[in-house]
Amino acid sequence: MTRPNWFQVSAEGARALAELHKYATTGTNLPDQLVHLVFLRVSQLNGCAHCIDIHTRDLIKGGMTVDKLVLVPVWEEASCLFSEQERAALAWAEEVTLVSETHASDEAYSAALATFGEKDLVELTIVIATMNALNRMGISFRMKPLAKA
Repeated sequence: MTRPNWFQVSAEGARALAELHKYATTGTNLPDQLVHLVFLRVSQLNGCAHCIDIHTRDLIKGGMTVDKLVLVPVWEEASCLFSEQERAALAWAEEVTLVSETHASDEAYSAALATFGEKDLVELTIVIATMNALNRMGISFRMKPLAKA
């Protein structure tokens, strides 16, 4: 079944989400690579092929090695490749994305707060929430990845 292009059907809603995305990518003090790393991990957890494709490309353009990139899904096992900030961001991204299971535990919050501080943690959570919203739109309306066979 073909699903509509949600950008066209709800241009105003799409603009609102685009503004949120703009803030997440340019309005915080978080490093660009960290934002795209979080976008990628959230998209992996949600299974959004379109967003996984885009953010993988963004990370490569930003200089992330393929060796590191392919280990993002198992970052805890490959923790030596990720900085303390990246590990804290990935852990919080998983906690918030899987909130129905984790309930954003006090332990996870305290760990993230220790690395980011209050303002950056709020902004990181906005980044995570933004990608969760966009994943839900992309998956629901079957946005295709850019990759070609």
